[in-house]
Amino acid sequence: MNLLVTGAAGFIGSRYVRMLLDSRAPDAPHITVLDKLTYAGTLDNLELGHPRLEFVQGDICDAELVDKLTSEADQVVHFAAESHVDRSIMGAADFVRTNVVGTQTLLDSALRNGVGAFVHVSTDEVYGSIDEGSWPEEHPLAPNSPYSASKASSDLLALAYHRTHGLDVRVTRCSNNYGPHQFPEKVVPLFITNLLDGRKVPLYGKGLNVRDWLHVEDHCQGVDLVRTKGRPGEVYNIGGGTELSNKELTGLLLDACGADWDMVEYVEDRKGHDLRYSVDWSKARTELGYRPRHELRSGLADTVAWYRDNRDWWEPLKRRVGGEHV
Repeated sequence: MNLLVTGAAGFIGSRYVRMLLDSRAPDAPHITVLDKLTYAGTLDNLELGHPRLEFVQGDICDAELVDKLTSEADQVVHFAAESHVDRSIMGAADFVRTNVVGTQTLLDSALRNGVGAFVHVSTDEVYGSIDEGSWPEEHPLAPNSPYSASKASSDLLALAYHRTHGLDVRVTRCSNNYGPHQFPEKVVPLFITNLLDGRKVPLYGKGLNVRDWLHVEDHCQGVDLVRTKGRPGEVYNIGGGTELSNKELTGLLLDACGADWDMVEYVEDRKGHDLRYSVDWSKARTELGYRPRHELRSGLADTVAWYRDNRDWWEPLKRRVGGEHV
């Protein structure tokens, strides 16, 4: 079986590919990775010498290249996306091009070439903000940032290709991921790497924004359950089951790095900053048997240890994008 995975030189996609390559199952797929290698993607995240892995550098908006690769694929798992909210606020064009037009290019090609399951990996941010309770999959979408609006648009496109054309589309919406190999512009690796270098960490507003935290390995487990057991045309929330305010998360990271609160610098809050995300992932639990396996405190400790031991991975990336406030 041939599997096309887009965006797999990045954080989550590369973890997903490594998970599949570690499998000794007789039906383990041959994987083709398509990645543009933007600032957030690096070949260091991939086992390039593995016999079941092929890497292709390219853009998901390149219709000719995408058509060639989907014609050789039995299934597609689509991770490729511009994903940093702050960058989307500064300029939304790349987010619309990659997340919307790129997804449409992939969907057109998958339909034309008779691809089987097309797993579209999305985010809980498409739901907006929720004061209490948790979002079920059928909750109306109400994105508040250019990033989340572009992802909501791609979700709707993907589901429309199922309803209009019968394409086997399955959508996942995950909560905030953390773990090794995450590009150091996101809050967890940014805070860890700053603290390891003795630099202060920037905490937005009063730190009261609440997120559900999901280890990247648990997320990848959920994505593959959707690929192998999910139903066409369905959306599956994938959560971690641990909600924390950003201030609480900061406290855990300070403890794990042996730092004090004098290393925290409160900064002006992000524009349109959603107060709270919370997904109801009972559907994935009931239908697919999904269960997160990583407890947050130990998962963060392991993540800190990984960044402490792998400076040669993250220091060049951090220099590339300008230091401590990426």
